[in-house]
Amino acid sequence: MNRMENPALTLLEARSVTRVFGKGDGTVYALKGATLSVGQGRLIALKGRSGSGKTTLLNIMAALDSPTEGTVFYSGRDGSRMTDQQKNEMRKREIGLIFQSFALVPHMTAYENVEFGLRIAGVPSSEWKKLAEQALSFVGLASRMHHMPPELSGGEQQRTAIARAIAHKPQLILADEPTAELDSRMGKQVMEVFRELVRTQGIAIVLTTHDPHIMELVDDVYALEDGRIGTESSKEV
Repeated sequence: MNRMENPALTLLEARSVTRVFGKGDGTVYALKGATLSVGQGRLIALKGRSGSGKTTLLNIMAALDSPTEGTVFYSGRDGSRMTDQQKNEMRKREIGLIFQSFALVPHMTAYENVEFGLRIAGVPSSEWKKLAEQALSFVGLASRMHHMPPELSGGEQQRTAIARAIAHKPQLILADEPTAELDSRMGKQVMEVFRELVRTQGIAIVLTTHDPHIMELVDDVYALEDGRIGTESSKEV
């Protein structure tokens, strides 16, 4: 067990989550009663082919979308009872989001991208410099923080995105295919950063992937098939 791991502390729990798009003959069930629990200090992978519901579930877990049925609890708080403003504040303070496409502002340096994320999260300006530099140093970019995204490799851009996601010290990180645009070496570097975050800071991370090599590096793997969470494998890393 990781020294920072506390499986008794549930950060997020999705209960019987169903998401329906369209009506009548055009009805599509993206999720069908999916249930998932995320404990502190766990690195979790959601696997499944395209269209299996991975991204839909991740968006609902991030409070970016609402389930048609079921609910998501955030540290015991019922998401269905939260207003949009409360969800937005919770997401800004407690969740870090990482996207497949990096989503960096191209005309800002790595440092400025991370600082911009702190502004959005509502962190006091007096803390921006310290937190941004700490996050970039953690992901190994202390010497590259004043470079623009086009001057960085794909792996460095994704590590900048990770720094932006962790700078405000969230409890949970949600990452949608974070290594899909990277080669195997850079993908492994990103996963090493994730494992270090879990080990040293007790952050919980949920990522979507279809890469079997990535699944070997996580604590738990959940399989999504036709909108349902199927077989689960767990292991101590």
